[in-house]
Amino acid sequence: MNDSSLSRVASGGKVLVWDLPVRVFHWLLAASFAGAWLTAEHERWRLLHITFGCTVLALAVLRLVWGIVGSPHARFAAFVRGPRAAASYLGGLARGRPQHYLGHNPAGGLAIVALLALAITAAATGLATYTLGDAWKEVHETLANVMLALVGVHVAAVIASCWLHRENLVAAMFTGRKRGVPERGGARPWRGLGIALLAAVLGFWGWQLSHPANGLGAIAAAETQGGHGGADDGDD
Repeated sequence: MNDSSLSRVASGGKVLVWDLPVRVFHWLLAASFAGAWLTAEHERWRLLHITFGCTVLALAVLRLVWGIVGSPHARFAAFVRGPRAAASYLGGLARGRPQHYLGHNPAGGLAIVALLALAITAAATGLATYTLGDAWKEVHETLANVMLALVGVHVAAVIASCWLHRENLVAAMFTGRKRGVPERGGARPWRGLGIALLAAVLGFWGWQLSHPANGLGAIAAAETQGGHGGADDGDD
């Protein structure tokens, strides 16, 4: 971005960048991962752990689809760049002069791809642990730990970017709006789809927990009776 564009961004208002499905996905994934991690070592919370893990899997798959057909800034084509672009951005970040991106920066884009890959594989191997046996257990735990570490790096990078860009990126993931020139914003809100996603996940959680003998509850009960026991990971 050139100097004139930077000055326009600095002096301009906020434009819609993140549609509602992206924002709902982001916070539901964070909540589901945290819930799965916190319930991983407690047998009495086995159903919750499996429910959160399956939610992580479903959300990650849906985000892959939305990354292809979604609004402009949600698409992988808008933010997935090669290692050289990511290294260039990180170099600017280390020097205190990072380049400003309206959407995800190149380093953040690679982190998102890695997080989605880890979410899918960690959740899938967790489900395999319950349905196919303990052979997948160690792989599941390792992937969950790697994902937790990457989440930590992601949070630290967001904090650093907020400070260097003088921009509240956390608030942007609630409102969907960031500083930018009007012609580069204008994403379609997709409110109906975002609300439907939230309702579907909350409905799934409610149904699952109110019918513990069905669906995932049967898997949890079988696993507990089979004596697979506590350490089934830290996550999905």
